[in-house]
Amino acid sequence: MIGTWIQQIAMRWLVYRLTKSELLLGIVGFASDMADKLNRRRMLTITQTLSVLQALVLAILVITDLIAVWHIVALGTLSGIISAFDIPARQAFLIDVVETKEDLGNAIALNSLVLNGTMLVGPSIAGGLIALWGEGSCFVLNGVSYLALVGLLYFIRMPERKIASANLQVGRGILEGATYAFRSVPIRSILLLVALVSFMGVSYTLLMPVFAEKVLHGGPREFGYLMSATGLGALAGAIFLASRRSILGLGKVIVGAGIIYGVGLSGLSLSPDLILSLFLALMIGFTLMILMASSNTIIQTIVDEAKRGRIISLFVMARRGVESFGSLVAGVIANRVGTPDTLMMGGAICSLAALAFSAKLSSIQQTSRSFYKGLNEASSGMVSAGKIRVIEKIS
Repeated sequence: MIGTWIQQIAMRWLVYRLTKSELLLGIVGFASDMADKLNRRRMLTITQTLSVLQALVLAILVITDLIAVWHIVALGTLSGIISAFDIPARQAFLIDVVETKEDLGNAIALNSLVLNGTMLVGPSIAGGLIALWGEGSCFVLNGVSYLALVGLLYFIRMPERKIASANLQVGRGILEGATYAFRSVPIRSILLLVALVSFMGVSYTLLMPVFAEKVLHGGPREFGYLMSATGLGALAGAIFLASRRSILGLGKVIVGAGIIYGVGLSGLSLSPDLILSLFLALMIGFTLMILMASSNTIIQTIVDEAKRGRIISLFVMARRGVESFGSLVAGVIANRVGTPDTLMMGGAICSLAALAFSAKLSSIQQTSRSFYKGLNEASSGMVSAGKIRVIEKIS
């Protein structure tokens, strides 16, 4: 993950160095972000191997000075396609290696801890590498880092998961997952909130190169500092969630985190000072981490096992897929009105979305209990007491 963050920072700075265009930053972000019946470990091995090749091709093009923006768009698109398979498989694989469901919330938080802990380190390394040896060194390091992961996957020993069917009916599977998510008020509400925040607010990272240069009058180091501050905040948020013993009150936590996240994003748009910007970036990382990881924890706790991979895919779509379109829109808006106004607009909408979600908390409890009661009675004639307790705790 350190290598992944290094590459992301290097790609964004490379595009901005070549073009000085917020619009093209949005296009590249859109291209880059574009599994219930499959062997998850095998899929991870394939996706990580393809990621090695993608990173090394990018490195060769930069080092030989043959790189052009269309190369970055094409390789970013390939990266997005790989991620579309890799992220749901990795999230679902996490469930396979957690022995008891009671530990699931902590496992998800620890996974986020790794993700965001490396975000603290990666951007700082990237800023230094870019300043010393250029973006190509970042891509080489990322490609090598994937090789270690491919090897480590072979050392994980666990019972093979039974495959429900040999026939993979993709269209039917997607429809079943979408129908299941739509009928569940908690899942539907969380997915809508995650999608709206991802569309309007998360693309701020895409505009950080512009913010670092035009607003703070800095360069790749300041860009790296901002991203590292975001990672530090996210790391603190992951530690906070990992220390929790249950999902009690997570619904209210999501609301509070969403409101503060929007306020922090709007505050960043008005900040002319590096120190103040770093503090706001830390707050943004903390609240975004809590919002997204708490949402993921609730969904993974209440979802039926047979639908887990499909619901995770929908969550990833709401988080990463929608973010890619948000990157495109943010690039267009920033190109017209400027980066600060774009951040202000996104922050205000995120806070309003969290407030709207808070109005649903009381109805989520009642509707969720009725839905799962009917679902379990239809299949087994009995409601799981543990499931009801989980649903009660969410609200």
